Amino acid sequence: MDEIKEIKEKFDKVKEELARTIIGQQEVINQILITLISKGHALIVGVPGLAKTMIVKNLASLLDLDFKRIQFTPDLMPSDITGTEMIYENPETKEREFKFVKGPVFTNCLLADEINRTPPKTQSALLEAMQEKRVTVAGVTYKLDEPFFVLATQNPIEQEGTYPLPEAQLDRFMLEIRIDYPSEEEEIEIAKLVEREEIKYKKILSKKEIIEIQNMVKKIPVPDFVLRYAVKLIRETRPESTEIDFVKRYVRYGAGPRASQFLIIGAKARAILKGVSSVEIEDIEYLLEPVLRHRIILNFYAEAENIKTKDVIEKIKENVKWEKYANV
Repeated sequence: MDEIKEIKEKFDKVKEELARTIIGQQEVINQILITLISKGHALIVGVPGLAKTMIVKNLASLLDLDFKRIQFTPDLMPSDITGTEMIYENPETKEREFKFVKGPVFTNCLLADEINRTPPKTQSALLEAMQEKRVTVAGVTYKLDEPFFVLATQNPIEQEGTYPLPEAQLDRFMLEIRIDYPSEEEEIEIAKLVEREEIKYKKILSKKEIIEIQNMVKKIPVPDFVLRYAVKLIRETRPESTEIDFVKRYVRYGAGPRASQFLIIGAKARAILKGVSSVEIEDIEYLLEPVLRHRIILNFYAEAENIKTKDVIEKIKENVKWEKYANV
């Protein structure tokens, strides 16, 4: 318990340091931290200019993580991400040899900017690295460094000339994090930042400590009724198995079992960030929308009646009562 409180204090210090240059966006930062210590990856959706790159870059500095950024463009090739073999001359033997030059995916924290701007072949190269934590080039497999997590961004406005990620690839992202415009007071504070000198961050957590925290997350207990409640919420997103008429009418496909896994591991991570030693109902409900946003596929009726994924999730929460499982 003391160890968990100590971890919470360190992450509180991380958030405090970030607040010196990042105004607001506390929920975005929380969800990024949950993704990191859950060994997951996240999709960040927001218009340009909302400090997505700055949040990730500054966070990497505070956590002693190597940071790299890839700007996805229509002409980006898979080898631009993974790396490629190049011919070089051995200075001793004077013979030409192939040498593998690592791409930007060999890092701890990778920001994949506007991932939907590049063709599927290039997208899949990154997504394979995310899933397998390794890269294979010319028959040779190279393991990625630990910890490794990807934050991919998408611009929700401009959809021309984009290549939307298929549902199976979207499912590999643990959370879809929405980043919104700041409030008026926050924007005034942001405008004042141009007068300040650039801040240099001190490392608060090391890579080794982060890996230890990631391993600790798995050991956080989940009460049986909380587990059953979480799984029931996910199962109610599926029109073929739900009894909720709203879901049957507007949902084409619901979330798969991977959503249940991400919801539980994310709730465990949030418990650690709160400094408690067990998962609570509140943790499940906090993460439900980020876990399900990109996993629920709405049908034509939903589009015609302007029904959003958020409406479906709220309706499910209204109909599924955790108290029913607490009394079992």
